[in-house]
Amino acid sequence: MNISVIEARDLSEAWFLCLRKTLETGFEYRIERGSYAGQRRKELDLAVIQIKNPGTRPLTPDVPAGVPAPTTMEYIESYLPYLMTSQRAEGEQYTYGQFLEKQIAEVIKMYKQDGFNTNQGYMAVGNEDSISLKDPPCLRGIDTRIRYGKLHFIAYFRSWDLWAGFPSNLAAMQLLKEYMAQEIGVEDGEMMAMSKGLHLYEYAWELAHTACGLD
Repeated sequence: MNISVIEARDLSEAWFLCLRKTLETGFEYRIERGSYAGQRRKELDLAVIQIKNPGTRPLTPDVPAGVPAPTTMEYIESYLPYLMTSQRAEGEQYTYGQFLEKQIAEVIKMYKQDGFNTNQGYMAVGNEDSISLKDPPCLRGIDTRIRYGKLHFIAYFRSWDLWAGFPSNLAAMQLLKEYMAQEIGVEDGEMMAMSKGLHLYEYAWELAHTACGLD
C-alpha cells in the first residue's frame, strides 16, 4: 500500500493535485463490483489530503477552457440539504443527512456546553445495515476538532469519485463547517480527508489529462 500525502492551499488546488497524482501513480484495475462495474478506474491506495484554507473562494475548481466544470455552486447548494438534513427523495436508499442531522446539532451543543478539549465530536455515516445496500455510503464519517481557536474537519471516504464527487463533497462540507463554526463561536479551520478509494473512472481520464495540462 502506497500512502499519497497531498498538501494544498485550497479546495481547487487540492483537486488538481489529486488529479495529477492519480493519473501518474494510480493503480489501474477493472471494477468487479460497485459503480460502473466492468469498467476501469485508476485509484490511489491511500490518500491523505490536508487543505489549509478550504474556505477560499471560489470553492469550485477553475478548469481550463474546453473542459467541462466538474461541479457548480448551484449544484453544491442543492446538494447541501442532502448532507445536513434527513430529507430523502423518492427512490433514494439513504442520504448522508439522515445520519448527520442529529449529530451536527449534538456536536455543536457539545462544544458550546462542555468546552473544546474533547475527542468525542465524531459524526458517523452508515450503520450495520449499510453493507447490504447496493451502493453503501461513500462518506463514512466526519471527525471534528477545535484547536487554535478554529474548527477543523477530518473526513473519511471508503470510495471517492475524484472527478465530480471530490469537489462537490468538499465544497458542501466546507459550507457545513462554516455553519458549525459560526454556531459554536469559533473561526473556520482546515479540512483533512482520507480515502483508500480515491479514484478516476475511465471516462474522466482524458478530461483529467487536459485539466492538468498533461496533454
